[in-house]
Amino acid sequence: MRKVYVYLYEDMADFEVTLLLHRLRKDGGREIEAVAETLEPVKAQSGLRYWPDRCIEDTEAADAEALLIPGGPINPGQNAIIPLVRDVIQQGGLVGAICFGPQFLARAGILKDFRYTTSCTEEKIHQLGLEDPFPRERFVQARVVRDGHLITAQGYAFVDFAEAVCDALHVIPEDRRHALVGRIKATTGGNDHGTERG
Repeated sequence: MRKVYVYLYEDMADFEVTLLLHRLRKDGGREIEAVAETLEPVKAQSGLRYWPDRCIEDTEAADAEALLIPGGPINPGQNAIIPLVRDVIQQGGLVGAICFGPQFLARAGILKDFRYTTSCTEEKIHQLGLEDPFPRERFVQARVVRDGHLITAQGYAFVDFAEAVCDALHVIPEDRRHALVGRIKATTGGNDHGTERG
């Protein structure tokens, strides 16, 4: 069985992917492995520490059904994940990135070929004195954007992100999906507005 990889890094916004990972395991029976630069524990924004299963350099794109990237600090020097991102995309695997996570896709040069969304604004990048890596002409103002085998989302749309990835991976049967997503959104305040598919 191919695996779902999730990228771990310091100060990542773990809440943006925990619902999704839960659904992938519980409803989809997916094998999930955490990848990182090293096998040292990673401390997330929640304060929890996560232990990677494998190093990025030991991860084969051919084994990936999907690669998921949570948001986190903007860091133009953090690029170890980029070769794996490129390889997964080239081999037709699903790549999902939320909030500031698409920064890695931008630096990989992938977004010039896809419509995308991100919480990483030009203003925020300029405030940090950094060069904007995003092709802004491809940006879409939406909660979630699915373009082929790339899914991106705003950070606050983590429920929508989970739904889009589960839908793309055919995790939840249609007759159960609407009821389940409806219950989750009713308790979190999420909605379906502003979702774009390609």
